[in-house]
Amino acid sequence: MLLLEIILYTIVIPCLAPAKVEFSGVRNLSVQELSDSLNEMGSPTWMQFDTARAVSVLSTISCIERVSVDKHFPDKVVIQISERTPVAKTIVVLNGRSTPIQIDKNGVLFTSNATSIITDSSIPLISGLPLERIQDGTRLPSRYRPLMEQISEISVLPQKYFVAISEIQIIPKEYGNYELVLYPTQMRVRVLTDRSLNEEALEYMMVVLDVVNSIEPNVEEIDLRYGSVSYRKHQ
Repeated sequence: MLLLEIILYTIVIPCLAPAKVEFSGVRNLSVQELSDSLNEMGSPTWMQFDTARAVSVLSTISCIERVSVDKHFPDKVVIQISERTPVAKTIVVLNGRSTPIQIDKNGVLFTSNATSIITDSSIPLISGLPLERIQDGTRLPSRYRPLMEQISEISVLPQKYFVAISEIQIIPKEYGNYELVLYPTQMRVRVLTDRSLNEEALEYMMVVLDVVNSIEPNVEEIDLRYGSVSYRKHQ
């Protein structure tokens, strides 16, 4: 009897029974979606299961940042999924339709099933990005990635600054440079600033908005560039 059990667990199950695949770390994806993605591998046994191929297949899903696959004797395969965390969102045109898409701190554009992220006011909307050819997994040009890192650093602060900003517009300049235009949520005004986005800059902007609004409520544009403050009124 013991010999039969040894043969069963060391030879029969690993070689003949389909591998039992388990997923962990899943947040917005569904296990069914992930399983469907692995269907091209067929129904391999534990011995046949190709961990490198599974990593390669799942890594093509844009909202997955990292994948690790571990085989546990005699028949279990555990797949650890790390999904991308959005720090910003933008709108792109795909097949003639305006489509919301998310951006992580590394500048990777991706989609996911988390529709609440699109309406989450703490995740800023970015416009003005030069996104001519878009597909899942596209990475922003390198010059815009520091902005995503800055947004990521601000987003983890206790003060939710981006709730007070409805949009961040990128204005390309010569030689690959750019400036930013910020649109406060509760005011009909736009704020021009340079490409350095940090907590100090946002706190300064909030103070300037309060001061200018108390002096002249009919302001259309505030310019914080070049180390000075100027504003222009609605015509």
